[in-house]
Amino acid sequence: MPPWRGSGTLTGVTGPRSAVVVNPVKVPDMDLLRRTICEGLADAGWPEPQWFETTPEDPGRGQAEQAVAQGAELVFACGGDGTVMAVVTALTGTDVAMAVLPAGTGNLLAANLGLATDAATGVQVALEGGRKRIDVGTVEDLSFAVMAGMGFDAQMLDATSETAKKRIGWLAYVGGGIKALRERPMRVRVILDGGPPMPRRPRAVIVGNVGRLQGGLRLIEEARPDDGRLDVAILSPRTLGHWLQLGWAVVRRRKRVPRMETYTAERVEIHSNRAQPRQLDGDLIEPGKTMKIHIKHRALLLCVPRPASDPDLAYDASAAERHAEGVRAAAEESE
Repeated sequence: MPPWRGSGTLTGVTGPRSAVVVNPVKVPDMDLLRRTICEGLADAGWPEPQWFETTPEDPGRGQAEQAVAQGAELVFACGGDGTVMAVVTALTGTDVAMAVLPAGTGNLLAANLGLATDAATGVQVALEGGRKRIDVGTVEDLSFAVMAGMGFDAQMLDATSETAKKRIGWLAYVGGGIKALRERPMRVRVILDGGPPMPRRPRAVIVGNVGRLQGGLRLIEEARPDDGRLDVAILSPRTLGHWLQLGWAVVRRRKRVPRMETYTAERVEIHSNRAQPRQLDGDLIEPGKTMKIHIKHRALLLCVPRPASDPDLAYDASAAERHAEGVRAAAEESE
């Protein structure tokens, strides 16, 4: 019997008040989403959640802050990278838990949790009670849970169309990456923890808290979500052959990746001689000449697949997917 079934209560979880922050543009069937969440929670003895929809002017931060002000103890973030990043920003430094319900083509944090685009599995993860405090990176007044980047990664995002993402999912980024290959290298200075500037001519500088990219690839093998350190990857391929060597080493999960330097730090500064594309957790922010990042240690309470103590946030996510059959069944029965 799945752990949420039975008496209407769950070991270690007392039916917290919850809220849903959802981007309706990313959800193909809002009625199914409502049934999945509401029936799944009700079957476990949880109260009815509050609902907040994002807008073009506010992708989720204001809605999540409103939910907290109204007493929410857990917030479901349902949408793409922008929605998830906005909710992360709102909940950083609070005791309110965040659960990720990927929608559309999914998002980076969902990929690191081992979640596909199945909302029922995200609900099941929340019901099973796995909670983990993870580090959060901050850039200006925004927060991210997965990674920030300047250069090629942001150029790739900018070159990838929404239509392609809807049609073929994360594979659309391959096309965007091919377009971005035409861009020239950056000229930057990277400063770690206030140390001496390191001049480089990279294609990208990526600062990660956890290491998975879309498709489950691990770019930064040693990244840990709660170690109080940011993992910095400086990518400097010059030719197509260099890119192929780097990509093959990442796919093969080799400890040494050619054309990629790695460091760790609590504070990272990237200074460029010209404005560069920038991204946080797979969502583009305004281009800029600088990117100053610092870490907030264990500042976000995140719902994760059990066992919550495993350093891999996606450990045994398949078990939650199997147990979510009850959540799916409850949604179908209420149709």
